[in-house]
Amino acid sequence: MTRNDPVTATASILKVGPPDFSPRLVIFDKDGTLIDFHAMWASWVVGLAARLELATGHALSSQLYAAMGLDATAARVLPGAPLAASPMASLRALAVRALVDAGLEMESASAAVNRVWHMPDPVNTARPLADLPRLFDTLHSRKVKIGVATSDDRAPTDATLAALGLSARVDAVIAADEHVPSKPRPDMVLHLCGLLRISPADAAVVGDTVADMQMGRAAGAGLLVCVLSGVTPATLLHPHADVIIPSIAELVAY
Repeated sequence: MTRNDPVTATASILKVGPPDFSPRLVIFDKDGTLIDFHAMWASWVVGLAARLELATGHALSSQLYAAMGLDATAARVLPGAPLAASPMASLRALAVRALVDAGLEMESASAAVNRVWHMPDPVNTARPLADLPRLFDTLHSRKVKIGVATSDDRAPTDATLAALGLSARVDAVIAADEHVPSKPRPDMVLHLCGLLRISPADAAVVGDTVADMQMGRAAGAGLLVCVLSGVTPATLLHPHADVIIPSIAELVAY
């Protein structure tokens, strides 16, 4: 980024961070950052537990909730839980292990999980945490590209973005099942920057977990912004984020 760059010729579009840093790319996490994490994933785990109990005849909800990191009483995902940052393949393995812990043989546990496994509903459970079309249009109006880096799989991610009217507003997406090492490794950020031909130093990473911030830091991102709309308290985020804000609604000056 140079001082002659037209993107940096005026004050930053961001309300946060150094006033002389205006990113050419903003990379967003999805769940907990763009949409309500608990609304989607808490209901999914409860539904999965019910299906598994029906399929196996075993009482195993408590084991599954503990393995995934769900406070079922509050319908909230716990800070640092596997649900917060693990790809679907890892969550599937955790479900199998929870059934084994509940007393099933490994073969029976694997068969039961394979029989009832399903993805969260990416449309009906996706509750946006801000006016996302307005946010993305505002960024684009200042020549800022938009990326999404998510620990979810690609098909539900695409369905979610489409349902929220964001498909055409996102310049690039990388998901956990696309054979790029996932968070907290830097590869997702580096992949998006490579696709869009933008230096990581000219990118801001916005997420709700320590893994998001570690990913951005390892990639050399120019700004790390953490939101408190997800699953991680500010006390855990402070050592990793450059800026902490309540939600992405506070990100730009419209």
